[in-house]
Amino acid sequence: MLKFDEHVLEGRRYQEFRQSEEESLVKALAGKQGYSYVNLRGISINPSALTLLTEERARETGAVLFERNNKKLSVAVRNPNDEKVIALIHELENAWQLSIFMCSEASLEHAWERYADQRQTTEVKKGILDIDPAEIDKLMKSLATMEQVAKHVSEIRTLNPARRVSATLETLFAGALGLGASDIHIEPAPIKVRVRFRLDGVLHDVVELERAVYDRLIARIKLLAGLILNIKNEAQDGRFTFDSSQKVIEVRTSVIPGSSGESAVMRLLDPSVASFNMDQLGLNPIMYKVMTEELKRPNGMIITTGPTGSGKTTALYAFLRQAHTPEVKVITIEDPVEYKVEGIVQTQVEDDYTFASGLRSILRQDPDIIMVGEIRDNEVAETAVHAAQTGHLVFTTLHTNNAAGAFPRLIDLGVDSRMIGSAANIILAQRLVRRLCEKCKRQRPATAEESTLIKRILAGHPSPPANLEQINIFEAVGCEVCGGTGYKGRQGIFEAIKLDPAVEEVVIRDPREHIIVEAARPQGIPLMSEDGMEKVLSGITSLDELERVVDLTKIRG
Repeated sequence: MLKFDEHVLEGRRYQEFRQSEEESLVKALAGKQGYSYVNLRGISINPSALTLLTEERARETGAVLFERNNKKLSVAVRNPNDEKVIALIHELENAWQLSIFMCSEASLEHAWERYADQRQTTEVKKGILDIDPAEIDKLMKSLATMEQVAKHVSEIRTLNPARRVSATLETLFAGALGLGASDIHIEPAPIKVRVRFRLDGVLHDVVELERAVYDRLIARIKLLAGLILNIKNEAQDGRFTFDSSQKVIEVRTSVIPGSSGESAVMRLLDPSVASFNMDQLGLNPIMYKVMTEELKRPNGMIITTGPTGSGKTTALYAFLRQAHTPEVKVITIEDPVEYKVEGIVQTQVEDDYTFASGLRSILRQDPDIIMVGEIRDNEVAETAVHAAQTGHLVFTTLHTNNAAGAFPRLIDLGVDSRMIGSAANIILAQRLVRRLCEKCKRQRPATAEESTLIKRILAGHPSPPANLEQINIFEAVGCEVCGGTGYKGRQGIFEAIKLDPAVEEVVIRDPREHIIVEAARPQGIPLMSEDGMEKVLSGITSLDELERVVDLTKIRG
């Protein structure tokens, strides 16, 4: 006889089985009827889309509006042939460009629950529930420094509580956009709440908020991002968009529980980054020539390595744009799709669409070029290698410290070392260093210690700069243009190893990093430390910044 908790467990298993069965059935029906399938449990419901339809009308028609971007609207329905659904679609088509999806009844119920979140706030007018893009644009012109952001947050403390929350959020967005921040961090402590901006990869304290404002602010952020308000002990991810200065800013939101409350990070994604090309990456002339040649090859793997936040995705988009022509088909699988690129098919990892299963599906779509966001396990690695060996050009990334480290990493993932040479064309590694502000940077002679370090690094450079007797370098100062940091923008530094016969031989025989680096020396490609040191001498970045980002103790023997 089953105990009570075993009865509950069996019931849950049965329910999960029935739900899985229903999802599979709807997925099959969608394909037969020519519609896309969606599982709404795996995505964030956009509140601005959801509320275009009342809950009563949504339940009556068996539909939900779940995504909205400019004039595009996504609608999920259980039965697209139902008369009420057909009438709803005709009505929406008058004002929107519709994308119609089929979903399960359980999926609809999950989405309809978000209406309850919307009812938990009565502030539903513009600028109360939502943020005001016009106000953000106006504020951006007056918030040039972090001190000005902090001052403005302090000045709006006299507003009524509801308006103060919106004004605080608008100020943070305006300040972040005006200063060029990539992320806004909201970190609670027992008494105060710290807000920080990530500028050019480095976090800076901006302002402290009272707990009362923080609680309302987190609720507002969760509403905007389509998160569940009353879940406070689990991590949640969502997103929302707003217009700013003739461009759409997408805000990727992550909320995690902590000992003093929920911590939120909002990443600001500027779609214009997707228009990057190779000329904007900062490749040195040697690397630029090498990559131009590699991108002309019809098949093989191009692997970019580096830690999180090192610019790998931006570089891959630039390489994709260079390789893409109207005659070739490009398909990506990403987690998530960060930037939309015109003319290529971009897909996103979801619960039942992993890197491994998605890559297998992509291969059935007859692509010429494939981008795999990241090689994470053996299955993805082996499938990517197979794709590169069967006529596809594959772009992907790995998390390793340098280019040579990619080889033992692939072997650790289960790739046969004998297959790497026939599959991979080139391995790149990169970092991002902050660029010195052009207005305030200051030139000075290098000290004796600095000159010794610079000469030691450049001794292994395949084409070292001339005139290293009297070395001048630049340092950060700080002004109103750079927000007092001394830096404005970031610059890539790179290294690469091509898979020529010498490198292929040592990868099979002895794939230790220093052995591979030595085998690649005749290729004449600078290491990251050497490339970075060139950028120090040319005044692009500072020696302090290069030392912050790259280990300068590791040089060629």
